[in-house]
Amino acid sequence: MTASAPPVPPSTLVREVSARLELQLSSATDLSLLMAAAKLPGSTVEDQLVVTHDDGPLPAASRPVEVPVGPAERGERMHVLRGVPAGRVVVEYSGRLTPGTSGTTTASAVDTDEAAALAERFELCRPSRYCPSDELTAFAASEFGTRADRGDAELAEAITAWVTDRLVYTSGSSTPFDGAIQTMLRGQGVCRDYAHLVVTLARALELPARLAAVYAPGLSPMDFHAVAEIRVEDGDGSDGRWQVHDATGLAPRSSLWRISTGRDAADTAFLTSLSGGVTLQQMEVLAVVTGGELPHDPAGPVLLA
Repeated sequence: MTASAPPVPPSTLVREVSARLELQLSSATDLSLLMAAAKLPGSTVEDQLVVTHDDGPLPAASRPVEVPVGPAERGERMHVLRGVPAGRVVVEYSGRLTPGTSGTTTASAVDTDEAAALAERFELCRPSRYCPSDELTAFAASEFGTRADRGDAELAEAITAWVTDRLVYTSGSSTPFDGAIQTMLRGQGVCRDYAHLVVTLARALELPARLAAVYAPGLSPMDFHAVAEIRVEDGDGSDGRWQVHDATGLAPRSSLWRISTGRDAADTAFLTSLSGGVTLQQMEVLAVVTGGELPHDPAGPVLLA
């Protein structure tokens, strides 16, 4: 079993992020948005969400309502809009994100609620829609060994490196319906496909794993980004931390800022519509760090803001 270096905390640099969606609604629609940066304990998030309808304000009954999602310590937020009338809808989000003064307060730190952590760890070892880990159990064990053989940290790094080598990043190469097995067989994909394959292989080896949607300063071309988080424990089962693993290597992990977290992309979609017709006409995303240079991606484990 190989001992791992202490995880690197997220960058203490201030991030500025923005996202703009232009939608065309063919009928009255209920929408939910997962675009707001997470308000981590100890951090400061100054942001605003503005939604216009046919170049004017939304009807009062349809204006965004902020709803907390997930554990409180992650600070994730959904915005729900009900009965938005047919027409052109523009969603504009902007935020200035300042980490806590210590630079170490993150949602990836040691779990504090033992019961909640235990339940989450079991849930995030199970197969999910895009991550059918039960179908790759034998393959993963043959390719990587087991937790007893190598330890959590070494396994997590090996899985990420394997996915990096196995896949070619290719825009437009996958559909919203493709899961990890299709990605592995095709040998190419985009960020969510990379993350799904990492998550699937980790779960196949009984490592709890989840997908995080993030703002990613340094990403090119700029977009919403998806990465995997794997829960790594010491040999005695203590000091479990959710470490971020990005097999694409497209942005420094210490610059990332969490938006939402889930079993896979089905839980982290930036836009969901119910009972109506929606066409995404245009999308723009921007994420930068201010007050200093973009950090380099360090070797070894990193925690996600």
